[in-house]
Amino acid sequence: MSGPESQRETPAAPDVGDTALDARTGRVGRVMGHVGPYVQLRPLNGGCEWDARPEDLSSAHQSDALSPDVAAVNARSRR
Repeated sequence: MSGPESQRETPAAPDVGDTALDARTGRVGRVMGHVGPYVQLRPLNGGCEWDARPEDLSSAHQSDALSPDVAAVNARSRR
């Protein structure tokens, strides 16, 4: 194949332990592993893993990683 499609690179998957933002779902998680073409992520506060495509992931900024914690604290304070 020639042209731009032959030069398109597959995005590098993040390493296990990295924190990543899944652009498709808007969720932040810790990389737990890789299965086939997918990256397995787990919410930072625990919970069920989900599969994400590497092209949907980017490194999470500290503010992205803090957002779920802030939301949980706010929810508890409303009770």
